[in-house]
Parts: sequence; structure tokens; C-alpha cells
Amino acid sequence: MPGLIRRSDIDEVRSRINIADVIGDYVTLKSAGVGSLKGLCPFHEERSPSFHVRPQVGFYHCFGCGEGGDVFTFLQRMDHVSFQEAVERMAARIGFELHYEDGSGPAADHGNRARLLAANAAAEKFFRARLAEPDAQPGRDFLGGRGFDQAAAERFGVGYAPKSFDALKNALLAQGFTQDELVASGLLSTGERGNSYDRFRGRVIWPIRDVTGQTVGFGARKLFDDDQGPKYLNTPETLVFHKSQVLYGLDLARRDVAKNKQVVIVEGYTDVMACHLAGITTAVATCGTAFGVDHIKVVRRVLGDVDNADSSGTGEVVFTFDPDEAGQRAASRAFAEEQRFAAQTFVAVAPDNLDPCDLRIHRGDEAVRQLIRTRKPMFEFMIRRRLAGHDLETVEGRVAALRAAAPVVAGIRDRALGVGYVRNLAGWLGMDPTEVGRAVTAAANATRRPEARTEGESRPADAGSAPAEERQASLTELPTDPVTRMERDALMAILQYPEAVGSALVAKAAEARFANPTLAVVRDAVRSSLDHLSDPEWLQRVAGEVPRGFGMLVTQLGVAPIPERREQLATYCVGVVSSLVDRDLLRRKSEVLGAMQRARAEGDTEREAALSRESAALESERRELRGE
Repeated sequence: MPGLIRRSDIDEVRSRINIADVIGDYVTLKSAGVGSLKGLCPFHEERSPSFHVRPQVGFYHCFGCGEGGDVFTFLQRMDHVSFQEAVERMAARIGFELHYEDGSGPAADHGNRARLLAANAAAEKFFRARLAEPDAQPGRDFLGGRGFDQAAAERFGVGYAPKSFDALKNALLAQGFTQDELVASGLLSTGERGNSYDRFRGRVIWPIRDVTGQTVGFGARKLFDDDQGPKYLNTPETLVFHKSQVLYGLDLARRDVAKNKQVVIVEGYTDVMACHLAGITTAVATCGTAFGVDHIKVVRRVLGDVDNADSSGTGEVVFTFDPDEAGQRAASRAFAEEQRFAAQTFVAVAPDNLDPCDLRIHRGDEAVRQLIRTRKPMFEFMIRRRLAGHDLETVEGRVAALRAAAPVVAGIRDRALGVGYVRNLAGWLGMDPTEVGRAVTAAANATRRPEARTEGESRPADAGSAPAEERQASLTELPTDPVTRMERDALMAILQYPEAVGSALVAKAAEARFANPTLAVVRDAVRSSLDHLSDPEWLQRVAGEVPRGFGMLVTQLGVAPIPERREQLATYCVGVVSSLVDRDLLRRKSEVLGAMQRARAEGDTEREAALSRESAALESERRELRGE
């Protein structure tokens, strides 16, 4: 068993890794002031970004749920890996060779997750190579019939699973993988007698990758009539593959989704390929399951989908549905979750019952692009769908249609948009807008009524709230008076940019008296950590010194945005800490002057003279601090 990774190597990897690049694989980050980035927290659901990353100090913190730490903490929480595996993954990312305490290398198996990912990567390589073999002609014919050539197959990593019970199994066993690992990865299935065999046989194979590009599973389409399995077969739930949290094509679409503020949700692997090849590079698809809440969380993080008073800042989520009954059910499910998006939602339905792949085959790339351009707002789509089931030529039909459509309009969050749809619905029905408005209001009241709490009803206890003794000091709970703000800002500068402030000035600030007792605890931790001011782990050192209950506050101070432009950053940091020290020097001078007055009254000339010299020294120090 290998020993621990050397501490110096861990520090070196941490210092070389840009935490924003790593987190950016999972969350779309935007500037939040100099040296600070923010996005939607991946650890809890939120509509406005409270998740901050400070690349300079190598830390992240969410002001909403309190999660925070360094790059290794993030990987441990996000991907459920061990600390050692997180370090090894980052070392591999930058090409750094790690050393272990007993001189050995990393374990052959440093975590089940790593072995499953390695098995999937090896399987993908196997499948891709087999697509070129003579027995894969049915697979190549299928792809060609769907409009995909060899270049398209290579772009998306498409492969072929040979019609064999053990071709993949034998190939991976020869590479050192165990049968248990291959079963755990979903690559092998187990029969009633315990014998294992290839799960995918005689099928076209698509690798399913997570947002970072790691292959976590596969989707397979059957080709032969004697295949008794489903048309599409996916990897089962494994340690690394959770179909409710994975979107096919997101690794390819991620950057354009964030850049263009648009994501297109299609229904299948070939639809994703067709869209991307037609220029719709923001297309993704679910993997054998309906689009659900967990998918929404993933999309919102990548899209940067936040509530914004400026409507120009919102993005677009475009759903494409087949016009058949299954597609209509999918549309209803998507609409049920529409309110979870801050972005505008749209629906695109291709003509003549064509999905995006068929549309590209029969009408070309431009038709696919036109499909997305002519999308309709989700609310309009659903309202018209409700109206379609009624005879609008009769009074009874129009009234029934109004009752069916009113709850849809009532569910629109944007009040101005809701007013517009009341007018539209009135026009589609040929009814008076006032009458339609009353029906929408009644539908809204009926929806809210069961949830209303009667006057005096007690609010249920928050099951997630921590006991008082476990409460953490928080930056958001500090007073907003000028003195506290100065102390807070000075500590932020010291924790985030200690080199800019300088060791001498930090030492003086660490001796200053703080009015806020909570911030004074952090100041004491700074004072006890002065010997480590230039260490890469400076912030962690300070956080390790504070008592239990103050660690989150240190992290928050270490990642909160500093309100200054980059070119003025050093000047700002020195200035705000100097103001704190100057305030303390003024306090000390005032105390000395009071003592002088008492000495004079007591006739103690010797003490008066000594205090006078001390006062002059303090004033000289203040002048020097201010550059006078």
C-alpha cells in the first residue's frame, strides 16, 4: 500500500492549478470585481449567483449554503473522490510527478471511481477502433443512412460493439481490469449462473461524457433483428454514471452554451449530432430518461441562468419535441418544470413529424437552423395546445378552452408578460380581454389557496437549520457601520493580497484594536500566522487558527469581491489597511494625550515628558504612514 503524498507536492500542485479553470468545467463563471468570479452554486439550487471563486487565493465559497474550500475540496464534494485522488487528478492535469512518503508510486487502484473511468476510457477506445473493422459494416451503414460520415463519427467518438459475448471483456481483462470492475462500470452484465458477458453487442455506440469530457457511460442503438433488447440501451446506474444528471453532448456544447446564452434540448444522440453538424452547437440530449430537475440544475449552472432585472441578460432554453404523442407528453413534463428557469423557454417543433436528424437528412442543414430560429415561446406553445382540444366555434367550446388555458397564463412569473398573454388569449378565443383577465386571476387564486397559511399559523421548523452551538460566524451578518466596514475591508485585503499590503503593514494591522469582536478573532488569527504570510496556503493557515465557528468567516473574507479595478488594486489594499492602522495610531495618541494631561495635573514632569515623546513618535508614524 503506498504512503501519503508528500506535503510539499500537494502544496506545489495547489499553487500551480488555477482553481477557476477547474471549477469552470462545472460552473459558468463571470467577473464579480477585480480578481473575483461568481456563478450559480453547484451544491444547492439558487436563482441568483452566490458562489464566488478567488483564483488568486485558490479558494471558493458560496454565501448561500456555506460550502467552501480549495480545488481539492471542490473535487471531493463535486465528484465524490478521495483527497488523494483529487490531488492525483490535478497533478495529472498539469503533468506534475508526485512523490510518496515511502517512495512508492500511486496505488494501482486509488479509488473505485478512477478505475471505472479508466475502464470506460479503454472501452471507448476499443469501440471506436472496431467501427473500422469489416464486421462493423452494419454500423457504418446505419450512420451513413443518418447522414453521418467518418469525420462525424470521429468528432463524436461513435464506435461499434461487435456481435460477440466476450470481445470487449477479453480485451479489457488483458489490459489489467478485473471482472468486478467491468461489471461495476456497466460494461459487463451478469447471467443467472454468475457468468459475465458484454452488455453491448452488435450495436452502434456513443460515448456519454460528463461536463469535463470524461467518459462515464455509453448509449447503444441496436442494428440486428435478432437483438431482443430495447432499441436504445444505456449504461446502467453506476458510481460514475447517473442518467438523471448527465446530458449527452454537453462536453462539446458547454462553451458555446455559456457564450451564446442558449441551450437546445433534443431527444436523441443522432439529433445532437445533426444539430452540431448543422451549426447548432448548443444542442444536448438526455440519456434514456425524461428531462428532469437534476438536468435543469446542470443546464442552469452551465448557462449561467440567473434572475436579472435587466431582461437582456437572460438566456434561452429551447426544447425540440417530436409532434407525436410521446413528444407531447415530453412537452408537458418540460412545461411543468419551466418555472425553475430564470431564462426564457421556447419550443421548436419540426414540420411533417421530422426530428432534427430526419430534418437534416431530407431538407439540409439550413432547415435545422431555421427550426431553432422559428422557435415559439413555451407559454404560447402550451396555451395553443390547450386550445387545440376545444371547438372554438361554439360558446361552450370557448368557455371550456378559457378554463383550460387560464392556469397556464396564471403561472407566468413576469407580470408584464402575463398581461400580454391575457390579450393574446382573448384574441385567440375571440373573447373580451376583461373576461379573460378575470378567469386568469381566478385560476391564480385557486392555485395559491391550498398553499396559503392561515393567520397565526406557526411556521414549521427548518429541518436544515443548525443548532445554535454549531452556528458559523458569517460575513453577511456583520453590522454595516463605517468602523466595521473598514475592519472588514482591511482583513479582506490582508487575506486576499498579503503581498500587495506588505509584511510590515500587515504586522501593524494585526496589533490594531478592533471594535467588532467577531473580526477581532480573525485579526488574532492573522497575528498568529504572520510567519506564513508568503505561503501559498496563507488563507488556510489563518482559517486553521480561528476557533470553531469562525472558519467560514475567514473563507468568506478570503473570496468576497474587492471593489476596485485591477490596476488600482495594490494602491487600494495598502490604502484600506493603512487607514485601519492610522485609526489605531490616532486612538493610541489620544490615550497618550489623556495620560499626559493627568501627569501634568499630578505634577509628574518626568512622566509627562516621556508621554510627550511617545505622542510625538506616534504622530511621526502617522505622517510616515500617510506619506507626508
